[in-house]
Amino acid sequence: MPGSITSDVIKPPAPPRGGGGFGGGGSDGWGASRRASMTGLFVLLAATTMAFAAFTSAYVVRRGVSNDWIGFPLPRILWVTSAILVLSSVLLELARRSLKRGRRTEFNRYWTAGTALGVLFLLGQGYAWRELASAGIFVATNPSSSFFYLLTAAHGLHILGGLTALVYVDVEALRLKLGPGKRTAVDVSAVFWHFVDGLWIYLMALFLIWG
Repeated sequence: MPGSITSDVIKPPAPPRGGGGFGGGGSDGWGASRRASMTGLFVLLAATTMAFAAFTSAYVVRRGVSNDWIGFPLPRILWVTSAILVLSSVLLELARRSLKRGRRTEFNRYWTAGTALGVLFLLGQGYAWRELASAGIFVATNPSSSFFYLLTAAHGLHILGGLTALVYVDVEALRLKLGPGKRTAVDVSAVFWHFVDGLWIYLMALFLIWG
């Protein structure tokens, strides 16, 4: 009935029909484009997993055969940034569920907050590096510090890539241009962010156990 739908609630979009579907693949072009995007994402995640597995192997081996390995206490800010990253991931998931229910304003609020926390995490990592430098711990100080900087820098690059995607989705959503063809970007961005979140938790465990 007229007036029963507010601006905060939108109906889920219907799949495109005919030759004008997203991805240019005919009636199922939209679905084909989504499958291609998700396949590309999982290839990226697999490659990243193998890269960090190689880093971990080198880390553990170097730790085991080294007589000059000197551990150091992790900056306390890392516990704060870890909590920030987990909360960011939770907010993005809430945003994704809100979008599925057609609540666009709620989606915008959660997604923007999650993205902001991602930026805060990255700033916190920079602060942790600064704190280590102030304590005289640099890349070349010790094998343990070298691996710490290497692993956190590699993770930071993935965070930066993830933030680029999150900001893109956020801008499109705030401009009311998050149409059906861009809903896949929401899922891809969120899944990748959950992955880098889990990767960071893994790195923290590695530093605590083997650092």
